[in-house]
Amino acid sequence: MNTRSTLARLTRGAITATALALLTTVTTAAHPAPTANEAGKGSVMFVDAASVPAEQLRGFDQPMPFADYLRAHGSSTGPTQFVTAASVPAEQLRGFDQPIPFADYLRKHGSSSTPRPTAGNPTPPDQDLRQQCASHAAQAKTVAGWTKSRFESCQKRPYDLILRDTRGTTSIGRLWFDQWILGFSYDGSRRVDYVASVENIRVQPLPTEDATKWRIGQHFRSDIDVSSSDPDPQVTEPQTKERDELLGEWDRTPQWSLTYTSPDKGPLFDQGNQQRVQSTVVMDLTVSSPNAAPFTGGVDNYHSNVRYDYAGKPAGKHKGTVFTTARVELVMSQKDPAVNESALHIYDALNRPERTFPSWAGKSVPGAKEPLHRLIDKEKQKKNRDRSIKECEKVWGDYKGTDLQCDEYPFASTKEGSTKGDNRFSVRLIEGDDNEAGGRKLDQMYTLNRILDGDAFYVKITN
Repeated sequence: MNTRSTLARLTRGAITATALALLTTVTTAAHPAPTANEAGKGSVMFVDAASVPAEQLRGFDQPMPFADYLRAHGSSTGPTQFVTAASVPAEQLRGFDQPIPFADYLRKHGSSSTPRPTAGNPTPPDQDLRQQCASHAAQAKTVAGWTKSRFESCQKRPYDLILRDTRGTTSIGRLWFDQWILGFSYDGSRRVDYVASVENIRVQPLPTEDATKWRIGQHFRSDIDVSSSDPDPQVTEPQTKERDELLGEWDRTPQWSLTYTSPDKGPLFDQGNQQRVQSTVVMDLTVSSPNAAPFTGGVDNYHSNVRYDYAGKPAGKHKGTVFTTARVELVMSQKDPAVNESALHIYDALNRPERTFPSWAGKSVPGAKEPLHRLIDKEKQKKNRDRSIKECEKVWGDYKGTDLQCDEYPFASTKEGSTKGDNRFSVRLIEGDDNEAGGRKLDQMYTLNRILDGDAFYVKITN
């Protein structure tokens, strides 16, 4: 009999006791069960499968979906079902005589489902983000995950763990699962939501190890960077920040959610206080079994950098929250008739600076690889514009009375503008309508991404 092909056929269909027995035979043959002395408390631990020599993984290459394992193995708690209370003996009802309204239970216990829709904050588009996250697998599996935008981020991190004795001589079981964390921040609210889950659980334990007793935990915590925040920064954490449960509970209810908020004191931006709070949300992962020592590979498993603000009109909506690791780009096309002259000017400045003015040997202009940084100070913006106009007049003479305007790059509203002093800028006369349309695109990019004073962004020109 071809054991491997038979296993594949059995595991594709409904898993039966026969399939489990065959899987047990293969695994046990490659990995004899540890003795009683070897299986003491703390004598085994979960480790990353990548750290285990290949020869010690032989026989642990038949992952079984946990639901199938549970059906074949039998739940340690036994099957459950709803029945009428009248059919249950009175002594079994003792202790179940304190009903609580479900809304009160939910507030106290915390929801395990995705956030509910609220006015102005509909349920986040989980499925769209999940699909996009999966297509950015290399970034999504990192500690920081993949940041789609200032308002959406995700982590999809696959795990492949081996339960083995602490001497590294005997493997006892293997556990596979995917960790998901979807993050949603909001333009208009000082709030960030996380939808966390453990999914696609698969196991392959030795007969002496009961995988129904294995646990996975997600433990969230947050810190405030006081030095980068405005006075009196505060973050309100969710009531429930940890979920540590048996594999069966994760398999039945993969998702749970957390909401962090930051209280504000009303509009203080006119007084120079934007009520910025720089915060980091961190998640630690734990994996355990009754006989295992703590898994050490899950500390600082996930990092999310968040900023809350109440910056007022320059940010668009007066308050909001962003993921600060997002790469923000101003994108302009040379084929867009509204801004084609602006786009060509910027393209030349970034890629052919020798064609631009002021001209000097070795000239380079920031914005593609080096970021630009927003400048909100109106007086400094005016100084940038005045300096650029003088350069235009120096090259092209007096253009007053024409439809032309002096286009400058980097923009007057950036700290890299023409008065910075390094001459890494460019000016060109272009049609006034084109120049003004480019300015509107820039302002729109600022407000749609909550770009505050000093925030970085990049410029991308397409054709």
